[in-house]
Amino acid sequence: MHSRGSSHRLSGMVFRSRISSLMLSMFATFASLYVAGRLWQDSQSRVDLIKELDKITGQGQSAISVDDTLKIINCREQHKKLSALEMELAVARKEGFISRHSVDDSKKRPLLVVGIFTGFGRKNNRDAIRKAWMGSGTALKKLEKEKGIIIRFVIGRSANKGDSLDGAIDSENRQTNDFIILDNHVEAPEETPKKAKLFFAHAAETWDTEFYAKVKDDVYVNIDSLLIALTAHLDKPRVYMGCMKSGEVFSERGHRWYEPDWWKFGDKKSYFRHASGELFVISRALAQFVSINRSILQTYAHDDVSVGSWFIGLDVMHIDEAKFCCSSWATGAICAGV
Repeated sequence: MHSRGSSHRLSGMVFRSRISSLMLSMFATFASLYVAGRLWQDSQSRVDLIKELDKITGQGQSAISVDDTLKIINCREQHKKLSALEMELAVARKEGFISRHSVDDSKKRPLLVVGIFTGFGRKNNRDAIRKAWMGSGTALKKLEKEKGIIIRFVIGRSANKGDSLDGAIDSENRQTNDFIILDNHVEAPEETPKKAKLFFAHAAETWDTEFYAKVKDDVYVNIDSLLIALTAHLDKPRVYMGCMKSGEVFSERGHRWYEPDWWKFGDKKSYFRHASGELFVISRALAQFVSINRSILQTYAHDDVSVGSWFIGLDVMHIDEAKFCCSSWATGAICAGV
């Protein structure tokens, strides 16, 4: 009895030992397969990396270190990122607009820059505008902070740079701090088209806003109405907005509105449709376009015609807004000429 029981126990122990050995063998086999697979993958990666390195360096068979491997992997990642950026840049160039500003989505972009074109000897006009709708000092800063509207008078320099005319503007600006002074522009009526180009370029490079407006210094503007009109077009990428008009091209030398390039406008001598120079607005992309291409943009006898010519061949939405017709004194008008 005792020997038979011992025999059964011994047989059970042998059986369990065989199962344990079998399981151990299976585990070892799977582990070996896994390790072999990983080694094969690693070796294959190394082969690929060596081939890649050989292509780059032009060397024959060569060993590759861990550091070299990491460098190649990092280079590949950087190459992918660079390729993506190049694709985005190509799209921007194709559209003709490249932003000079990095946009921080956490900050709301200001809405508008208003450039009031003024000249020497027009301080009374500027003071009247400050009192009527522009504001000054704390009120001007409040308008910028709360409504996102930046307003500045725009003026160039005297032909005799540094004379009493320049001195008077510098003195006024020290008191009011509300000028854009275009140091490289000579202030003269016939140079207004170039002044418009320089203003939009300067404004686009200085402030990243949704819109940019040009106004004359004998025009009164209803800021709240202007804001309402503009916010309706925030979703449009390229907007040129104003009181659209056309008109006769005068070819007679000595005429008040003489156009030296009259022959470019055809036999009927009529300007293309463009926004009146009293008040008009362009969107951010168009201001950036002017900034980028300022050196090759043609100017004509008038600033409003010149600006209109820059956009005539672009995919731009021309918005003819009657409320921008300052001389009409229409009900609900945004502006009024005096």
